Amino acid sequence: MNGKFALLLASSLAIGLSAGAAMAQAAKGVAELSNYSAPDRQQVLVDGAKKEGGLTLYTSQQLSDTNPLVEAFEKKYGLKVTVWRSGPDNVVPRIVNEAKSKRFVFDVVETEGQALEALQHEQQLQAVHSPYLKGLLPLALRPHGEWVGDRMLVFAQSYNTNLIKKADLPKTWQELADPKWKGKLGLEAKDDEWFYALSHELGEDKNVKLFRDIAATNGFSVRTGHSLLTNLVASGEVPMALNSYNSRVQQLKDKGAPIDWFIIPPAIVQLNGVAVSRQARHPYSALLFFDFVLSEGQRILSQRGVVSVSKAYQSPLSNFPLKETDPAKLLDPNQKWTQTFQDITLIKPR
Repeated sequence: MNGKFALLLASSLAIGLSAGAAMAQAAKGVAELSNYSAPDRQQVLVDGAKKEGGLTLYTSQQLSDTNPLVEAFEKKYGLKVTVWRSGPDNVVPRIVNEAKSKRFVFDVVETEGQALEALQHEQQLQAVHSPYLKGLLPLALRPHGEWVGDRMLVFAQSYNTNLIKKADLPKTWQELADPKWKGKLGLEAKDDEWFYALSHELGEDKNVKLFRDIAATNGFSVRTGHSLLTNLVASGEVPMALNSYNSRVQQLKDKGAPIDWFIIPPAIVQLNGVAVSRQARHPYSALLFFDFVLSEGQRILSQRGVVSVSKAYQSPLSNFPLKETDPAKLLDPNQKWTQTFQDITLIKPR
């Protein structure tokens, strides 16, 4: 996805220049409110939100995870959250295009870190000095402060328990070059950030050669969408997936599906996050929802098997060293990992 975001950043540079004065004026009230830290901050937000009546949320998260957050927030505060969901490749251009036409619709956005970095470069996000930041793990906090991690998506390996025995699972990436895995391996089509992080940890040239060898010997079943790939593992169409999200696998396992996950070290983590619009039309509601996601929302996500960024909830991966993808580095339009990953997989995604 980095190539798409890089092109978007290059083509839309003029947006920030042409709309700068109007954006700055619109952002002033939001910025002042975002910096408000007096003891009555919570009550100020609640009172203002009641007058606004609700907010608009743009998200790329699965609605099965987003809806419990939204429903709990609406029940607690009596506010309406209007949700628009699509993939991160659609969330970013929608927001940028709306800014270009000076239609500022979203109040809060929740999506993957790479997309949020693109929006931060486009000056669409407002830094929020929330009192709940101190309760988060350090990796959730970005240097610029204009978005905050709210969940960790851990790239795990998943397998169909009816087709593959636990005792036969590979313990190293090198084992996947064995011909016994021919026709059994699946990949999500757009996870260049995962491949970049894995290559960084294992050695770039070494890992690229290894995956080329695996592709040549055993091939990959390449699919677009982590949920689709995980469902295909559960159904048995794809016996093993190399880059599933562990939380999706765990949710299916808990429902009785013949699927489980494991980790071939290192465990690669993608940070997803939440941010407030600099032009939020409902700033009180937006900041209230932002705070909610980073506080009570962490409990809700944790109960669903999502890896929380809160210090209060223990990760199911506490025994594994976690290696985070770097969303900022993947915005470089000249970086090679999207093309390299596509070249290695060879097969067009279905």
